Amino acid sequence: MDSNLERLTAGLASAIDGASADDLTCHREGKWSIAQILEHLYLSYTGTTKGFQRCLEAGKPLASSATLKQRVMVLFVVGLGKFPPGRKAPKNTQPRGIACERVVADIGSQVAAMDDVIRKCEQRYGSGTKLVDHPILGPFTARQWRKFHWVHGRHHLQQILRLRKDRTPAPDKR
Repeated sequence: MDSNLERLTAGLASAIDGASADDLTCHREGKWSIAQILEHLYLSYTGTTKGFQRCLEAGKPLASSATLKQRVMVLFVVGLGKFPPGRKAPKNTQPRGIACERVVADIGSQVAAMDDVIRKCEQRYGSGTKLVDHPILGPFTARQWRKFHWVHGRHHLQQILRLRKDRTPAPDKR
């Protein structure tokens, strides 16, 4: 598995290790719970996998040409590893109520499936080829997709860790 996706899988497993159902589903008004964050990530992995499967089925890359704005955003996110806060998730990655148990159980295997299909496209069409479009950032190579998922996942891992910390009771100072 790609090193970025290995770090992502390990980070996800560590971030939710020992979390109770209440830890996963508790949230502030108008904010996502840990379960909803995980579902969002899960949907982004399954969506990427579907895009790459379509690329294989079509027998050619499906990427469009990037706009100047997209190139700048890709430089920021993929090149510098910065994920801008406060962005609204694309509709197809917004939580819709998939059972938390299913998401927790399957998220690692979804990352592995995504890595596998990205690798197949990369082998077939070349490592420098733009393969599939991100819905906001535009066309990515295989390497850029892997790095994007690491940067995006790291952004949400930080949120998960903050939510877990906020739920940890302060030590009794008697």
